[in-house]
Amino acid sequence: MDIKWNNLSGIGSRDFKCGHCGNIIATDRGYFPSDPLDGLNARIYICPHCARPSFFHGERQYPEIAPGNEVDHVPEAVYLLYKEARNCVAASAYTASVLICRKLLMNIAVSQGAKENLRFIEYVDFLANSGFVPPNGRGWVDHIRKKGNEATHEIVVMGHSDASDLISFSEMLLKFIYEFPAQIPKQ
Repeated sequence: MDIKWNNLSGIGSRDFKCGHCGNIIATDRGYFPSDPLDGLNARIYICPHCARPSFFHGERQYPEIAPGNEVDHVPEAVYLLYKEARNCVAASAYTASVLICRKLLMNIAVSQGAKENLRFIEYVDFLANSGFVPPNGRGWVDHIRKKGNEATHEIVVMGHSDASDLISFSEMLLKFIYEFPAQIPKQ
């Protein structure tokens, strides 16, 4: 099938959050095919901020928007895992994101003084027993562990909501351990 792409001039603008740079934008720069793809409108919009393309197939956007937010004062190795988990969701790689969130717990524990090469549950216990998990937070740390174990040890594919939930929980843990303590005024 040979698809001819036309310029969007005169079609109108679309506002959306760019999956590349995260800015909320409106643009009329982009392209659309002469005929619908799979019966759905397809569009490629160009972000005026970062100049990268976002593809829309019906209402589905590629790349997706990475869930979560930036977190300050996180060690680089830990932060890179958090960012990778978020970017996996933007690439629709949900199982990979869940696996990275599991690995993130281990890396957080080691960055806070846990020994390397422990069993995974020992990293979770270290975080909980050392006060790195907020009160009533053990449940969501266990949720990351259980979902990660499910993705690792079972024949199952994780979905968008699984990955987004774990990123949300991971973000809160990173804020609790790194960002909030760094905001305490020095005396």
